[in-house]
Amino acid sequence: MAKIVNFYPVGIQTFSNIREGDYLYIDKTKYIVDFREKKMRYVFLSRPRRFGKSLFASTLQAYFEGRKELFEGLAIADYEKEWVKHPVLHFDLSGAKHFDADGLKHYLDLQLKPYEKLYGKDDDELYPNDRLDGLVKRAYKQTGEKAVVIIDEYDAALLDVVHEKENLQPLRRIMQNFYSPLKKLDPYLEFTFITGITKFSQLSIFSELNNLDNISLFDQYSAICGISKTELTTQMKPDIEAMGEALGLTYEECLAELTQFYDGYHFSEKSEDIFNPFSLVKAMNAGKIAPYWFGSGTPSFLLKLLDKYHVNLSTLESQETVLSSFDQSTEEMTDALPLLYQSGYLTIKKYEPMFQEYTLGIPNKEVRDGLLNSLIPHYVNPRRSDNNAFLLGFCKAVYRNDIEAALEHMRTYIATIPYDLENHSEKHYQTIFYLMFSFLNIYIRTEVKSAIGRADAVMHMPDTIYVFELKVDKSAEEALAQIDEKGYMLPYHTEGKRLVKIGISFDSTQRTISDWKIKEEG
Repeated sequence: MAKIVNFYPVGIQTFSNIREGDYLYIDKTKYIVDFREKKMRYVFLSRPRRFGKSLFASTLQAYFEGRKELFEGLAIADYEKEWVKHPVLHFDLSGAKHFDADGLKHYLDLQLKPYEKLYGKDDDELYPNDRLDGLVKRAYKQTGEKAVVIIDEYDAALLDVVHEKENLQPLRRIMQNFYSPLKKLDPYLEFTFITGITKFSQLSIFSELNNLDNISLFDQYSAICGISKTELTTQMKPDIEAMGEALGLTYEECLAELTQFYDGYHFSEKSEDIFNPFSLVKAMNAGKIAPYWFGSGTPSFLLKLLDKYHVNLSTLESQETVLSSFDQSTEEMTDALPLLYQSGYLTIKKYEPMFQEYTLGIPNKEVRDGLLNSLIPHYVNPRRSDNNAFLLGFCKAVYRNDIEAALEHMRTYIATIPYDLENHSEKHYQTIFYLMFSFLNIYIRTEVKSAIGRADAVMHMPDTIYVFELKVDKSAEEALAQIDEKGYMLPYHTEGKRLVKIGISFDSTQRTISDWKIKEEG
């Protein structure tokens, strides 16, 4: 059992509870200093679920309420001298899920009532927008200080129906109505902070609030949520050492494991390296490295969108694109890329300034393995009860370097896939191969570029590199010949490994692998 270095705030998102309970707190108050020094008034921040948005919102609330005692020893304590107590209206919309229009109106009613008990309510304030307008004005009048409005998870009510236009529109109108007074309330507001998963602009929810500072993609705010590599290796170094000792690992080995599982997020062009805070804290508390974030629930909208837009999973490993392709509203998207990025299933891996090109990819092992485990049945064969048995046999064959046996397993399995689940395209079978090999935690890249073309799949094993070419209704010889003609093997000649090329033929009539040819380069 690991020695106790810190108490970890598992499931705690309230700043005061963390500070008063002496839990581990990674100091993010320097960002509040930044807001105040720049006299920022309206700030929007987009980050994936369970990434610390609510904790930061709670930190802002405590600051604007003037709770000086909670901030002793933190960055803002050296900056703030006055600690003015502002009236704070904090609306947590994270619970506004799976509602119809009436349910959402009731939820907003429950959010407004506590503040109306505090500041009063006029009889003619019937709708959420009128009630919010009246609350801010009365709070200012009664306290003599401008109000602060914090809206956490503004888009929670919309995400589960983002793919359903008929259900989305009435909910969107309700939320738009609720937020509409914010701009005209400017004389009465000290600060407004809004968080969510999806981008707000073009969504028209905040169409009137055109002075919002969207800080989501700015380098200087890349570590405002989450835990940066620097924070982990300085403030949490004793925690890593204790965890490593309990697991029989050195500090370096434990850090490498944590990095592989939870690191890899980048939220700007020159972003700091960011770890998933939810998974990291859970792992530290449990003394076990496991998939906590993904295991906490894959949103239903993700599977629906992957289905709707026919996402080719193999392309998620590395996708070159421009900012406008993923930094757009989910309401206007024409593919799944914006939501996959904004939800944290893809992240920025590289930025090429000359062409203003971004490379998006899966952040880390936790997300990658979670996606595979969730989507294999969805993509391959949800009607079979023995998927795991097949995968086990397939895995054993691959790890023995017995590709003949692995392909035989694959042939038998594919033949059982119901007709209505497949489209007989080369892409379809390529996706199945990608899923199978990726499930093994083998480093596999699909459609790998060579000088004059793309290999369908490249599988890296400790001592062998396999290059696959797949053909539908063409011979395995033709597939093998293409590997040679296009020079798919050339990039790997200098790696000092055994090189094996594999041509595979699919028969669309038989709906399975008809033949394959395996040839080792001499």
